[in-house]
Amino acid sequence: MPPSSPEDRPRVLIVDDEQLIRDVLADFLGLEGYLVRTAPDGLAAVEELRRRRYDLVISDMKMPRMGGLELLAEIAKLDPTTVTIIMTGFGTVESAIDAMKRGAYDYVLKPFRVEEVIRIVQRGLDKQRLESENLRLKEAVSLYQVSEAISASLSLDEVLATIADSTHCELVADLLSTWLDDGEGAFFERQYLGRPGFPLVGSMGKLDSALFASHLSAERSLLEHGERAAAYFAEAPAFEPVSLVAVPLKAKQRLIGWISAVSFTPHVRFDEGQRKMLSIIASRAAAAIENARLYEDLQASFQQTIEGLAAAIDKMDRYTSGHSTRVAAYATYLARRLGMSPSDVEIVRQSALMHDIGKLGCVMNLNKPGKLTQQEYEVFKLHPGFGRDILEPIKFLHPLIPGVHLHHEMWGGKGYPLGLAGDEIPIIARVVSVADTYDAMTSDRAYRRALPHDVAVAEIERCAGTQFDPEVAASFTEGLDEYREALVASGDAVPE
Repeated sequence: MPPSSPEDRPRVLIVDDEQLIRDVLADFLGLEGYLVRTAPDGLAAVEELRRRRYDLVISDMKMPRMGGLELLAEIAKLDPTTVTIIMTGFGTVESAIDAMKRGAYDYVLKPFRVEEVIRIVQRGLDKQRLESENLRLKEAVSLYQVSEAISASLSLDEVLATIADSTHCELVADLLSTWLDDGEGAFFERQYLGRPGFPLVGSMGKLDSALFASHLSAERSLLEHGERAAAYFAEAPAFEPVSLVAVPLKAKQRLIGWISAVSFTPHVRFDEGQRKMLSIIASRAAAAIENARLYEDLQASFQQTIEGLAAAIDKMDRYTSGHSTRVAAYATYLARRLGMSPSDVEIVRQSALMHDIGKLGCVMNLNKPGKLTQQEYEVFKLHPGFGRDILEPIKFLHPLIPGVHLHHEMWGGKGYPLGLAGDEIPIIARVVSVADTYDAMTSDRAYRRALPHDVAVAEIERCAGTQFDPEVAASFTEGLDEYREALVASGDAVPE
């Protein structure tokens, strides 16, 4: 039996041009506990379906104005979850089977037995309930996966991309707009995306940020339809919004932004369940956005620290000015050519910026005219170890230590400070070594003029397999001319 609670009772629409059939089915299904309404033909049924949602429709095949097959197509547009049962005479069974191929759940032959109709209705609604439960289970799993993906990321762009993907998937939204606070009491649109394949993306209007901020600061969320949804646009879209949902992003009870979604597609109306689902996503997203912003601030401080230290190194002597920055540029180019991941490329770049930080511990003029004495050279050889010691107490700089400490190791095992050979030398150090040597050769020093580019390249090729990893050296020299041409085209300086 259907639930006795009025709000939980399944709604059934009976469509037939014969009033007697409508009345008989309505009476018996009403006695079974269903909420029943009737319509004399397909057009009247479509009007009724637009006014309210029905769980199941029983429709005759042949009716004036609009028959059962046309109605079936309209129901699929209005609400694909509605169960449809077709009634037909013995002579049109083939048409009923065709209707099932087009999405009808089952058919009833006229003249029918009421008990059989009731059994088919019950089976259809049972099927709908199971599908609904499966859908809710899938949504719960999907929501969990989305929440995990959001929480696992420290990238603001990745968090916003996950929000966009899940919102478009779960809500079938035509427009997704994510707003964030600017830190000064105002909000800006951080993300503005149209549904893939949706036309007129540029004509979706502009949302009224002040109205959203006012509402969402005081209320938990927003769900509006039709004209009430249109009221939240500061610039009207080219076509009427059908439905709008917005949920706040709050951190420690403070509004840091919101996620809003709009449907411009007829009959695609957001419901309370979708609003709740988006609210759950937003609650996880708000914490992730705050963490991502804190991480970005930390990364910015980290980068400023590295650049500040690199500048301090380069100011030790006018001949070393810009050396760390150039080595970082060459090392980045080489790391990318070697196919390193973006995160590893960044570590290589930062290591290259810091590779000479140990020279701060060498109390001597390393760029004096003429060669260093043996004693001076032994002091100079201490700078990789000094660099490691400087970085060791700073935990967030630990990934840079291999490039700083070991960039003077040699492939053949005759380098310092540890005398490592071959693959014992971390790849970061091997990359920095080639970049450092090339820039040192092509830059002026107190004891010599800069070597020409071709001479420096030939020297690196000659020392491949002894001083340098041969694969790393080959990758560096093979693409270097193209890299220098790209620098010239972009207006950046290139060593002579």
